[in-house]
Amino acid sequence: MSSSGAASLGLISAASWGGSDFVGGVGARRSPALLVVATGHAFSLLVLLAVCLGMRLAIPGTHYVLYAVLGGFEGSLALAVFYHALAMGAMGLTAALTGLLTALVPVLFGLFHDGLPGPVTLLGLGMGCVAIWLITRTHDKQGAGTPPVALLLGALAGICFGTQMILFKMASGGGILWATASARAAGVAALLLILMVKPPKGPWRGFWLPGIAAGTLDTIGILFYFKATQLGRLDVAALVSSLYPGGTILLAALVLREWPTRRQMAGIGLALAAVALLSM
Repeated sequence: MSSSGAASLGLISAASWGGSDFVGGVGARRSPALLVVATGHAFSLLVLLAVCLGMRLAIPGTHYVLYAVLGGFEGSLALAVFYHALAMGAMGLTAALTGLLTALVPVLFGLFHDGLPGPVTLLGLGMGCVAIWLITRTHDKQGAGTPPVALLLGALAGICFGTQMILFKMASGGGILWATASARAAGVAALLLILMVKPPKGPWRGFWLPGIAAGTLDTIGILFYFKATQLGRLDVAALVSSLYPGGTILLAALVLREWPTRRQMAGIGLALAAVALLSM
């Protein structure tokens, strides 16, 4: 297995996911966030199905499809839980906890499943976890009063996101394109269920273009993450891919002039150092 290959493709995945979150976040300022996400999922599903059927790709084994479906379904439900947790207040602490657990769950699974890596890789993994905490942790004036339920929901979302990365790794053996399409189909089903049970407030307009752009970038990120897990260790691929908030922050600074804090810049610098170590 190639740690450098997994780290390189994981970095492309992180860049794609960071861009997706930025575009989706801008769109969510004008339209309900779940509508933006659902549009992106539905559009990318149609494209993926057209590609898979057009190329006449063989449908993978049932267990591979099941892993992808479970990952796509529970990941979309986790997204709704995460949005609800953020809406309860103290976004900085909740987002940091979610981001850390998203990376930590597959890292711990990878260490258990694949064994301990070399000391350089192990140092890079540790630095990456610290970097994610620094990048996603923002200052909350009301941080001391964070509702315990918000932290519990944030932790649950992080565990589910991390579990999704493990399931995607397990699904990658059956073929990347069909695995992504299966995950998308399940994700669309979950989002439609959420929208029917609890329709979002606000105007239902202006979400198509940002949704399509965000969904396209998100799908590219998933494809590169699948490939990264095929080339190297799960913990390396998942950790580097989980650095995507750094990309979102940099885009917000460049495009919207929303400058990161010193803590976040330190986290981005530490993330780059971690990627360098993991690429050795």
